[in-house]
Amino acid sequence: MNEASEDPLSSILRSKREVTRLQILVEIAEHQPAVRQQEIADKLGVTPQAVSEYIRELVDDGMVAAHGRGRYDVSRSGIEWVLNHAEALESYARHIRRDIIQQVSTWTAIAAHDLKEGEEVGVYMKGGWLYAASEPQSATGIVLMNARQGDDVGVIRLSGIIDHTEGVIHVCKVPRIQRGGSQNVKKEQLLAVSGQAEMVAAVGLEAYVALEKAGRIPDMFFGSREGVIEAAFHGIDCAIFIVDEEFTDFLKRLEGVGLSYLIHDLVTP
Repeated sequence: MNEASEDPLSSILRSKREVTRLQILVEIAEHQPAVRQQEIADKLGVTPQAVSEYIRELVDDGMVAAHGRGRYDVSRSGIEWVLNHAEALESYARHIRRDIIQQVSTWTAIAAHDLKEGEEVGVYMKGGWLYAASEPQSATGIVLMNARQGDDVGVIRLSGIIDHTEGVIHVCKVPRIQRGGSQNVKKEQLLAVSGQAEMVAAVGLEAYVALEKAGRIPDMFFGSREGVIEAAFHGIDCAIFIVDEEFTDFLKRLEGVGLSYLIHDLVTP
């Protein structure tokens, strides 16, 4: 046995034949004992004759047991062979994700102060923006180019975990026009809630007008549902003033993405 065949990762990546053997073994294991060679051929993009030949070789090698026409099982040695190669591929994929892609990926940050090319920096989140600074942080990286304070700057070799807390969303119910619209909104509560939020959004003209009357033009209107979610993921506390018929669906959306929220009913009795 040569060196390449002793290394499952080397053999599986060097040989299309080994890849096909692995795929066929996986297909047999998934569908055993009734194995349809035509379906395997269609899925792998080879001829049924090729599948038949591969299966015959796998039987001869003791990796597959035959039980009459079209009935096969993967043997213990076949399972061990698949696991050996699968673990090698999984390890290689982790290496690519963690050690290679992470090294070549470029993150865009704002320079907290003047930075020099090649400088190691701490990377942190503030006000929804990613910053790079000379001070140590829980996440670090390397600056790609010289940058002045406030410039956008590329950061590579990011490692560690960026300290980050998701924002809270204040969900404020506003009545549709059939139920009084902006005229039936608790103005004092609207001002109190909007004053707690870094970003304010409106869904429905009634909500927009209610905010406008209170002297608070919303930061978002079109696309505000997803905009609020994105902002909260970046650590910004938000308030969304939303008409009652859209209210429940938006709460379900927040539950789905796992964001924290508080409910405020602004409808006057």
